Amino acid sequence: MKDLQGPEDIKQLSDLQQKVLAREIRHVIVNTVSKTGGHLASNLGVVELTIALHSVYSSPQDKIVWDVGHQSYVHKLLTGRYKEFDTLRQFGGISGFPRIDESPHDIFGTGHSSTSISAALGLASARDLERGKSSVVAVIGDGALTGGMAFEALNHAGHLQKDMTVVLNENEMSIAQNVGSLSKYLSRMRTNPKYFRVKEDIEGLLKRIPAVGGSMARLAGKAKDTIKYFLVPSMLFEELGFTYLGPIDGHDLVVLKDVLKRAKKLKGPVLIHVVTKKGKGYRPALDNPDRFHGVGCFQVETGEIVKNGKGKSFSCAFGEAMLELAREDDRIVAITAAMADGTGLSEFARVFPDRFFDVAIAEQHAVTFAAGLARGGNKPVFAVYSTFLQRAYDQIIHDVCLQNLPVVFAVDRAGIVGQDGPTHHGVFDLSFLSQIPNLQVLAPCCCSELRSMLKYALDCKGPVAVRYPRGEGQPVDGYTASPLTEGKSDFVCRGKDLYIMAVGNMLPKACRAAGMLKNKGINAGVVNVRFIKPLDKGIITEILDNCNRIAVLEDNIVRGGYGSYLLEHIHSMGLDRLDIKVKLLGFPDEFVTYGHPDNLYRIYGLDDTGIYYSLLEFVQGGKISGIKKEKIGYTPGR
Repeated sequence: MKDLQGPEDIKQLSDLQQKVLAREIRHVIVNTVSKTGGHLASNLGVVELTIALHSVYSSPQDKIVWDVGHQSYVHKLLTGRYKEFDTLRQFGGISGFPRIDESPHDIFGTGHSSTSISAALGLASARDLERGKSSVVAVIGDGALTGGMAFEALNHAGHLQKDMTVVLNENEMSIAQNVGSLSKYLSRMRTNPKYFRVKEDIEGLLKRIPAVGGSMARLAGKAKDTIKYFLVPSMLFEELGFTYLGPIDGHDLVVLKDVLKRAKKLKGPVLIHVVTKKGKGYRPALDNPDRFHGVGCFQVETGEIVKNGKGKSFSCAFGEAMLELAREDDRIVAITAAMADGTGLSEFARVFPDRFFDVAIAEQHAVTFAAGLARGGNKPVFAVYSTFLQRAYDQIIHDVCLQNLPVVFAVDRAGIVGQDGPTHHGVFDLSFLSQIPNLQVLAPCCCSELRSMLKYALDCKGPVAVRYPRGEGQPVDGYTASPLTEGKSDFVCRGKDLYIMAVGNMLPKACRAAGMLKNKGINAGVVNVRFIKPLDKGIITEILDNCNRIAVLEDNIVRGGYGSYLLEHIHSMGLDRLDIKVKLLGFPDEFVTYGHPDNLYRIYGLDDTGIYYSLLEFVQGGKISGIKKEKIGYTPGR
């Protein structure tokens, strides 16, 4: 492993040496991810497949696009990043996903599912326009294939008939157990022995005919195809215009390389159906692939996860609240896009199976499906990560908000999520949701407030989004929240020199900053914003009657966030002509890089120290000497 300089070295290894390499790679991945956290089971499942791909194709001349990208660790190890691999997902290290600025072998950046076939088809079309000769391969999982975009791309690829290969890696699990007709279809293809047995019997019978048997066997292709259509259920991919090869064992290096070589010679689009096992080579991950899909630090010997926090997470509190409220109202239904466990809905699914809907990786469908449920008299709650809700923006506007339907969006993983980086941070939701008419947007400061907001949202006659972060939702010391009232923020403490408007989980930081400023003789008030939209105009008027400085603290990009909304209101009132000063603290207009959340908050001046000094400068009207502020974002090509 240490001696490999790049993918060309893999081609020089014998089959036996490549099998040894596969074992070494699994050892490296398990030991590294146990320290850094990351996507373990999926990468252990594609070791042989990745070796085979780099044995047959010549990256980066040949283009390999990894769908989602969390299965690209092996690819990174084989393309010259072994020495850096211990920095995986760490600030300043290598990303857990393909990045075009990290390596020429990362031909396309990916972090959300179902994009690879579209990107590969674009690359193949660009190649043909330039009269190039390179091969193009998209590697996509069966979970990602449930996304509608993948089928749009398959349909277009079949129409264009470009030379390209799609490797469908069926590991029977995306993030949660795959659901739906497509999963059942692939399972039938994988397990149905009739076609393969009959095909072999016909070939054997023909070849035994003296003198002419070999020729007759070669001429029997159409007959075998006819048998295939009778015996194999719905040859979907061939109907879409692809040459279908498979299913094949995704852990048999010799067979994999042979099939890839055959596919490389075929004209038009080819789909290779590969069957792999998530977690292969590491028993805890093999036994619990969902638990080891995205995992924190763990003990290699036992597979035991290292627990950092002790408090209840927002996701857990949401799941408990859903159960409690659903017992009181049988119209409440829950929807997830293959994220039941991550969003806290697993127990809801067990207790209320008829009121739980997993639509697979299909966020657009989920939103419009929720709209239909609402129109039919139910109270649908779509629990979704902030970063994935971006994929359904048109459906939120057109199918839910335009019709003012009572759909609840439980927006999990809002704000910074850490090592998964810019493809997964939820720092845009306040901006893209607050612009939509009819939609209320709320942010709880703790788990208790999340429960109150969920109940409020389910009682509303129109759409409501409740956004909350990953991790613990501890109550704020010394603060007892007022009962939740529509459109109303809540005073935590009063002040006269400055008011800090804190959004959601930024409230504890605001309270700590106010305490630090008090030691400097600055009397800072704190407001729990609660409602991003509608804006509490009354509380702003009350604040400005007594104080001319307002600071906004939010874990969203500043542009289009709560602070922007507040500034628009001040301007519309004509108050911007007065001596009113507003300071916006949030993330700048750039993609936030990956790293531990504590590091990211520090880098962007949103840790306790950074907030304190920013507010001190704001009140005192000058720069505080000796304070160095870093701004390092995700900038492709940097």
